[in-house]
Amino acid sequence: MEKVAEGKVRDIYVLGPNKLLLVATDRVSAFDVVMPNIIPSKGMILTEMSKFWLDFTKDIIPNHMLEKEPYVVEEIINYNMHNCMVVKKLNMLPIECIVRGYISGSGWKSYKKEGKVCGIELPEGLKESEKLPEPIYTPTTKEKKGHDKPITFEETEKMIGKEMANLVKEKSIEIYKKAEEYAFRQGIIIADTKFEFGLDEEGKLILADEVLTPDSSRFWNASTYEEGREQESFDKQYLRDWLTKNKKAGVSPAPVIPDSVIIATLSKYIKAYEMITKESLRLTIED
Repeated sequence: MEKVAEGKVRDIYVLGPNKLLLVATDRVSAFDVVMPNIIPSKGMILTEMSKFWLDFTKDIIPNHMLEKEPYVVEEIINYNMHNCMVVKKLNMLPIECIVRGYISGSGWKSYKKEGKVCGIELPEGLKESEKLPEPIYTPTTKEKKGHDKPITFEETEKMIGKEMANLVKEKSIEIYKKAEEYAFRQGIIIADTKFEFGLDEEGKLILADEVLTPDSSRFWNASTYEEGREQESFDKQYLRDWLTKNKKAGVSPAPVIPDSVIIATLSKYIKAYEMITKESLRLTIED
């Protein structure tokens, strides 16, 4: 099969004229650097969770998923089929669509410095991790190398047109609100997340790539949530924290991740999947 793209954690192959195979590998990246060792079963968890959310949000916007279980995969390439999704080929928009429901991460740093996030004025006196009055849309560029750069909504209008920019913003916030409300009932707070969109052959907007996974979102434990501090998370923040503590954040080549950090990160991914989907992966750390 022809490999047409290799990202930090995903590989893409051609299946037909308008059909692609999207493969989530077990590679893991942090601070825009791919780690030298993998997190076993991570690709399967990300793919299965994306499939869940794509089904959950299809009433809001069509998505790129064509087949959940690509039966041909195991005969062609060396990947578990649960890491794979057959998707529609799209003309991807050159922006990443970030929705923030809580003030955290880079948004918190920006707010502390200037009282705004990506040019959006926020109320005074917010605490770290506090829920915002309404979710905000803070798009970024989609850089091939290095960190994506924050851009204003007006800049997205110049890049993709005013009508499309408004539609993307509207759909991003609508998807986030529906998912955040559902996840909260399962015990998880989706603090923020990233969406990507593309256009099909008819120019119709389509939701694409991974959706609402621990790699593209901040998942917090709702039962231990408290304003004014960092939160217990069910995402790769544990790995980021280990890298930061050991002064390895963004360092290339990346350090080998200790087994204890791999196990702790994997356990958080498993927990997030099972809480959100209400299904057991039947996967243990010993596996």
